[in-house]
Amino acid sequence: MIVVIDCGSSKTPLIESIVYEYMDTRVVPLFEFQREAHSDALGFIISGAPILITEVDTEPYLKQFEWIKTEEKPVLGICFGHQMLGLTFGALSNRQREDRDWQTVEIIADCPLFNKLPSEIELMEDHCEAVSIPKDFIHTAVSDATVNEAMMHREKPFYGVQFHPEVSGNHGAVILENFVHICEQYERSQSN
Repeated sequence: MIVVIDCGSSKTPLIESIVYEYMDTRVVPLFEFQREAHSDALGFIISGAPILITEVDTEPYLKQFEWIKTEEKPVLGICFGHQMLGLTFGALSNRQREDRDWQTVEIIADCPLFNKLPSEIELMEDHCEAVSIPKDFIHTAVSDATVNEAMMHREKPFYGVQFHPEVSGNHGAVILENFVHICEQYERSQSN
C-alpha cells in the first residue's frame, strides 16, 4: 500500500487513481499525517499544493515533513512535494517565470523513476518556483524552464519531480508505475 500525502492539490485524486491501478492507496491530508500510523505503507507520495514556498512561512510544512530525515522507505515528491523534499535536505528556493504548460524534460542521469522512457519526454508543468539540488541528491532531469526538474537521493530511495506526472499522459503514468515498482523492490529487499 502506498500512502498519498495530500497537500491540497486538485490533482491528488489523479495520483491516487493511477497508483491504484498497481497497488492499494491511502490518501491522508498533510496536517493529519502521522508517520507512525502508517507502518504498513510500502512508500509515500507527497502531492503538489496551491502554496508558494517563497511567499509563505515554510516552517509548519517543514515540521510536518521532519519524518523524512529518518525515513528508509521510498518517497516521491511531486511539485510542492519535490520542493519540500529539497528544503528538508537543505535546498534553496527561488521564484522563476510561470510554467503551466507542456515542457520537454531531458533525463540526464540514470534513475529508476524513468525506466522504459525516452531521454526526452513531454511533461506537464504547473509552478512558478523551483529548488536547488541538495548536496545528498543527484540531478536527474532538466528542462529549458527549470534546472531541477527531477532529483534523487544518493543513498535512500527518495525522488523529487517538479513536473506533474499525474496529468502527463502515458509517460507520466509510467513514472508513477515505476515508483510503485521501486516500492515493491524495496519491500522485497527488506524481506530477504
